[in-house]
Amino acid sequence: MLQRVAEVITRYNMFPRGARVGVAVSGGADSVCLLSLLHELSRDWDLALIVLHLDHNLRGEESRADAQFVADLAASLDWSAVVQRVQIDLTGNLEQTAREARLAFFRDAIAQHQLAAVATGHTRDDQAETVLFRFLRGAGTAGLAGIRPATSQRIVRPLLEITRAEIETYLRDRAIPWREDSTNVSAAFARNRIRRDLLPQLSRDWNPAIRESLVQTAEWARAEEDYWQSEVVRLAGKNLTESPGSVLIDVEDLVKLPLAAARRLVRYSIERIKGDLRSIDFAHVEAILAMATSTEGHGRVQAPGIDAFRSFNWLRFAPVASDGISGRNYRTSAPIPGVAQALEAGVEVFLEMIEKSADFNLGTCVYNESMGWLDRDLLSDSLILRNWRPGDQYQPINRSRAEKIKTLFQEFRIPLWERRHWPVLLDGESIVWARGFGVAAQFASTPQSRRLLRIRESETDRLASSKVAPAVEGVEAS
Repeated sequence: MLQRVAEVITRYNMFPRGARVGVAVSGGADSVCLLSLLHELSRDWDLALIVLHLDHNLRGEESRADAQFVADLAASLDWSAVVQRVQIDLTGNLEQTAREARLAFFRDAIAQHQLAAVATGHTRDDQAETVLFRFLRGAGTAGLAGIRPATSQRIVRPLLEITRAEIETYLRDRAIPWREDSTNVSAAFARNRIRRDLLPQLSRDWNPAIRESLVQTAEWARAEEDYWQSEVVRLAGKNLTESPGSVLIDVEDLVKLPLAAARRLVRYSIERIKGDLRSIDFAHVEAILAMATSTEGHGRVQAPGIDAFRSFNWLRFAPVASDGISGRNYRTSAPIPGVAQALEAGVEVFLEMIEKSADFNLGTCVYNESMGWLDRDLLSDSLILRNWRPGDQYQPINRSRAEKIKTLFQEFRIPLWERRHWPVLLDGESIVWARGFGVAAQFASTPQSRRLLRIRESETDRLASSKVAPAVEGVEAS
């Protein structure tokens, strides 16, 4: 068994020789066996072990006895132990809450003790039970990949190819004691019912090798996931536009992808916003894809922790309630020359004075969606920067009449979420410039203008808006 464990550690690069390794020991057979095996391995591998035990304080005196058992076991092997007690919130999902508490404990231990990894006692039986549990909950291949031998958070499972029966035989042959957790027989926990009732029934009535079949399913799914993990990053680089708090994708690009790839890209986008895929199921992904393929130009799908919003050809993923009314409107002075900022909206506009010399050629200037030229002598001493409001209208240059900005939004297919912070500059009650639509004809510079005022957004603002706000053709050239 020691050789098999060493091979697993090497195959998955769990930790190198000479490493400091945390060993998560609950006191149960699996974790006690893990500690014993790593203790044996430490002699040849020059390992330094630290025993980690988290007392969830759920079983009163029994929990405290487990903690003492682990501390005594560590001392008997001359390894230091870190024993910590936490108070678990009993109002939610107890298993999930306890798992999160353990992971936080392990993260702290890795940082404080400079550990290469934390090893846990998950076995081949745990793998089979996990795959079946996730299948029953409706997991896709990501869930069916089961327990990973090693994670990016440096949690490793050296016993993942060892069965529970082998572990108990190992301990009995060496007269090594372990603790039994009384909650392992409770029918209140789904995993216990799977272990004690469902798997034995499936083995007896359907497939004697059901556990092995489930483990093979995990290995198959894990290889699929490893491939998709790199592929979806490649697809994201080509198709997604990320900014703080949102992910954008052109629905035309999305629907051109094979269905499997489109589903993965939607899940990836959700994870980029949420940080995980917890509570996101097949129905959520399918609803978002249906919205993307719909002939309707707008739609919205909300799932736990995520708001998927379609407007025209754009699909945006953002946190729920990111479009609240709070903080929507802004209004600030725009000194000439100077910089006008609305930091809460991520808007920064530069107003730069230029005295036109004899050899100045306005036609040589670069025009784009972030720049405009006004006649300074037609303006007052200070302008106002604010966001677009319903009813706003003005006449951009190269337009024959005034247009409502809302009409321009529709014409140039500006997504709804981009509009709420859309910047405009006013002189009194008159709009003299608007993002993407350029300067007003009434105030635009001409060859006869002596002093020019250049309006320019910051590069960050320009890049953020250019993906969804193409400049009106000809608007910027006066």
